[in-house]
Amino acid sequence: MSQLPVRIARWSARHAGRAITGWFAFVVLCLGAGLAVGSHEATSEDFRVGEAGRAEAMAAEGGLQRRPTEQIMIYARSGTPDTAEADAVARELTERMRKLPEVDRVGAPVRSEDGEVLRVPVVLKGAEQQGKKNVAPLLEQTAKVGDRHPGLVVEETGSPSISKGVNDQRAKDLTLSERLTLPVTLLTLLIVFGSVVMAGVPLLLALSSIAAALGLSMVASHVLPDPGVGTNMILLVGLAVGVDYALFYLKREREERARAGGRLSSEALVELAAATAGRAIVVSGLAVIVSTATLYLATDVIFSSLATGTILVVAVAVVSSLTVLPALLVKIGHRAERRAARKAARRASRGEPVRAQRAEAGPGRVSGALLRPAQRHPALTLCVSVLVMLALAAPALGLRLVDPGRDTFSRDIPAMQVYDRLTAAFPELLVEHEVVARSTPDRAAEVRQALADLGRRAQADPLFARDAEPTVRTSADGRISVLKLAVPFPAPSDEAVASLDRIRQVHLPASVGRVSGVESAVSGDVARGRDYVDHERSKLPLVIGFLLLVTFLMTLWAFRSVVIGLAGVVLNLLSAGASLGLLVVFFQGTWAEGLLAFDSLGAIASRVPLFLFVILFGLSMDYQVFVVSRIQEAMRNGMSARAAVLDGIGRSAKVVTSAAIVMVTVFGAFVALHLTEMKQMGFCLAVAVLLDAVVIRLLVLPSLLLLLGERAWWPSRPARRGRTAVPAAGPRETVG
Repeated sequence: MSQLPVRIARWSARHAGRAITGWFAFVVLCLGAGLAVGSHEATSEDFRVGEAGRAEAMAAEGGLQRRPTEQIMIYARSGTPDTAEADAVARELTERMRKLPEVDRVGAPVRSEDGEVLRVPVVLKGAEQQGKKNVAPLLEQTAKVGDRHPGLVVEETGSPSISKGVNDQRAKDLTLSERLTLPVTLLTLLIVFGSVVMAGVPLLLALSSIAAALGLSMVASHVLPDPGVGTNMILLVGLAVGVDYALFYLKREREERARAGGRLSSEALVELAAATAGRAIVVSGLAVIVSTATLYLATDVIFSSLATGTILVVAVAVVSSLTVLPALLVKIGHRAERRAARKAARRASRGEPVRAQRAEAGPGRVSGALLRPAQRHPALTLCVSVLVMLALAAPALGLRLVDPGRDTFSRDIPAMQVYDRLTAAFPELLVEHEVVARSTPDRAAEVRQALADLGRRAQADPLFARDAEPTVRTSADGRISVLKLAVPFPAPSDEAVASLDRIRQVHLPASVGRVSGVESAVSGDVARGRDYVDHERSKLPLVIGFLLLVTFLMTLWAFRSVVIGLAGVVLNLLSAGASLGLLVVFFQGTWAEGLLAFDSLGAIASRVPLFLFVILFGLSMDYQVFVVSRIQEAMRNGMSARAAVLDGIGRSAKVVTSAAIVMVTVFGAFVALHLTEMKQMGFCLAVAVLLDAVVIRLLVLPSLLLLLGERAWWPSRPARRGRTAVPAAGPRETVG
């Protein structure tokens, strides 16, 4: 595999026009194929886990599954509404809604306990997940009725309109993140390269890789359904790794160009870069892909989508760095050579000496200052750095997880503002538990009686709404019965969670549980969230275990060193632990709400820790591979273990720092988004990358390798050879 990047680069360099045309044709083909087949969105069945999922499957079997439902409220702008007028508006709404093809049925109007609010329930056709696509006509009719009655407030909310609002907000947030990250990324690259053309190349490759991956993800969704989060991940990771891979390759090509002093052709230079940076990109990309693939072990549609999006965009970014990037560099190199030749001719005509371009030999001032403690006092630096990282990780011991449901969405969404007013007037709509029972048709009456008994028990329980009469529905074949119980507390509250435990552990066993031959289960918003968190907790040890194993094996395969492999695992754990600890400090409490513009959940979104570990382990391998590859290369060129560590880390410090700035910018932009879960993911990844690039790569890693010396490469050691000489005279040469 070590020669594959060189062979690809050689072909691309010698057929630059074809390589560039082929790449953009590939991007157009991928995007076109994706648009042609479209996305296959996840259905309700794809989200089912645990007892709640089992209850929903039984309800669906009897045609009693949860349906997308909207609630339309009617109330006076001030004071008490005119009852006759409110009833007339309810009738008008009912007539309008029944005419819509998206509507299945309209329920009877319900008046609030104080008599000031009237609500009209509207059930949509189709599956629960499809409601957000079909709700727009309902919102339009509600607005028209409201305009016809200016003295009343007529407004609508419900799961479909809230989901639509979340999707609209997510789209605006992604646009905002692009506006923030693209200029900062371009500015960072301009500082690194000092050239608009060179700065534009990584950005162009990252954006084209994202476009190709988006098309491929649409095709892949027909195998693994898309729950709507894959695009976010492709944009988030694609810009970060796409720019990083191109940055590493470009910096190495410029280094080789400066070292050659004009004695090698552009084709030869990209081959030299491919032999080092190209191989590192392949290893790094494979490490990210293999690490991310462990998310499939979670057997969760959301994690599977995140894994698919990440794997696709990383694979495409690697391909772009190995194929079209060498071709672009040759084109740019030829142009630079012609410009340099003209400048040299002008200087010669004026009798001025020709100045040779010098390669950067070491780290910058900041990187050098951070590297100095490890160089002078490695043992002390290692101990202090590790203790600091462990101290940052300590708050993670108090981690609490929650499934971020409807009650946690931003109140900037209009439907959520209406939802708050709805639940204030009708608290019984805050939470609804669904008890599902399955039996043989001949026992339907007995099951209904047992469910009715459960409903009476709930009515006597202070955790349940007493003014909401429990209703039992039975399927046409008599096999499935469903009881709905209302709870007047928000889903994330302790009371709502306690009510679920009371049903499952007390009321259900004492009623339906006494009827032999009946299978029962409880679902609802609280049950879904609770069972989802439990499901993730059960999968966490398996995923983390495989993640540690594949990280070690990938590092062992790349460097043939058990010590380096173990060190990589430990250092990644330090980065992940420290960033998770800081996440708990900032987001689990309330003190940073104003600083980061969020409403604390009192816990961390359940998907964030697992996602963090997997993605961070993959991304950290970028830095690990590039830094350790430079050290290994220096040892092969005859340096001692100590000199190789200082030289390798010194030479890679600037490019790693630049890459980290890009990643921190991309991830940090997500802190400005509205969705708390996305804020937490962006914050955690940005902090983790920053800690990894600065503390781990400039303090912990060099200290550790300096202390270990040659033992770091056990059981094998890099074979030393003489440094490859650059031709001192003659025409420019081509490698190969």
